[in-house]
Amino acid sequence: MQIGIVGLPFSGKSTLFETLLSHKIHEPTGKFKNEPERGIVQVPDERLYDLSRIFNPPKIVHTTIEYIKVSGLEKEGHRGSGLPGQFLSNMKTVELILVMIRAFDNDVYPHPMGSVDPRRDINFINTEFLLNDLSIVENRIEKLEKLVMKTQAEKDKNELEVLKKCQSVLEEGHPIRELELTEREEQIIKGFQFLSAKPLLFVLNINETDIDKSEELIQPFQSTIAKKCAITALSAEIEKEISQLEEEDIGDFLADLNISEPATKKLIRVSYELLGLISFFTVASNECRAWTIPKGYTAQKAAGTIHTDMEKGFIRAEVVHYETLMTYGSLNACKENGLLRLEGKEYVVKDGDTLTMRFNV
Repeated sequence: MQIGIVGLPFSGKSTLFETLLSHKIHEPTGKFKNEPERGIVQVPDERLYDLSRIFNPPKIVHTTIEYIKVSGLEKEGHRGSGLPGQFLSNMKTVELILVMIRAFDNDVYPHPMGSVDPRRDINFINTEFLLNDLSIVENRIEKLEKLVMKTQAEKDKNELEVLKKCQSVLEEGHPIRELELTEREEQIIKGFQFLSAKPLLFVLNINETDIDKSEELIQPFQSTIAKKCAITALSAEIEKEISQLEEEDIGDFLADLNISEPATKKLIRVSYELLGLISFFTVASNECRAWTIPKGYTAQKAAGTIHTDMEKGFIRAEVVHYETLMTYGSLNACKENGLLRLEGKEYVVKDGDTLTMRFNV
C-alpha cells in the first residue's frame, strides 16, 4: 500500500513523514531535486505481539505501508496549466492521499497565503485536484470524439461515455470519487489515476496547546468532508517528540498530555478504513505474520496474498479469530472446543482471523 503525503509549504509534511518513519524498515529514498522521499514503515498491531506470546516464534512480521512525501502544491495554484507533471507522476501509484492542513501558528514560518485558515486551504487543494482532472478529461474527450467519428469503435465509445460522466460531475464542482460507477466503468478510467477519484485523508496540524481539543477542532469540518474522505487532527511536533522517546517513557508522556495513544497510530487505522482494508494473521512456531487484504476477500483470494500457488491449489483454510485464540490460549484448545473451523473457497475473511491454508500444488 502506498500513501502520498502532500500539502502547502510549511504545513508539516516533513515533520509528519519523519515521525511516521520512526517505524521504518527501509531507509527513505529520494535525495535528488524533485524526487519524492519514500520510506517503508511497519504497521503497528498489538495483536501480533499477543499472538507471539502464544507461539513464541523467532520472527514477527508486520504488514507495511510505503509513505511518499510529494512536493508540488504551491500557493499560486496552477490553474490553466494543471499541476506539475512531476507531481502527477509521483502521485500515480498512491492509493490514498494524506493532505496536511496547517492549523498552527508560527511566526518563524509564516503561512504562504498570509494567514492560518484550514477551510480555505482544504478548498484550495480540492479545487486544484478537480481542475487538474477536468483538464485531463476535456483533452481526452476532444480526442475521443474525433476517433469515434472515424472508427465507431465500441471501446472508444465506452470510454467517451464514462469520461463525459466524469466531466459532468467535475464541472459541478464535485470529485470523481462521488460518482457511482460500475466495476467496468472504474476499470475504463483506472489508467488516468485521477486525483479526485482517490480517497483523501485531511490531517489538521494543530498547535501543541490544542492537543486535547483535537476532536473539537475537526468537528466544524465534518459536514464538508465528501465521500471516501476523512479528517483527523494531530500536532506533528508532539508526534515527533513521542517517536523519539524510549518505549518505557511513552506512557507517562501520553498521560501528561491526556491522550491514549500516538495520533500516528490513528492515522494508519483511518487509512485502512478509507481504503476498505483489513488484516489477517498466519501463525506458526517459526513466524507470526500480518497480511493486508481488502474487505470482502475470500479465503482463496487471501491465500493468493501469501503465494499465488496457494490460491491456485487452495483446498480449505483452518480459521479461528484472534480474540477466540487469545481466550483459549492455543490452537489445540480451540480445536478441542470446536472453535477451529474448516472453511472453503468462498469464506469471507474477517479482520483478525488467523488462517492456516491447506493447498495442493
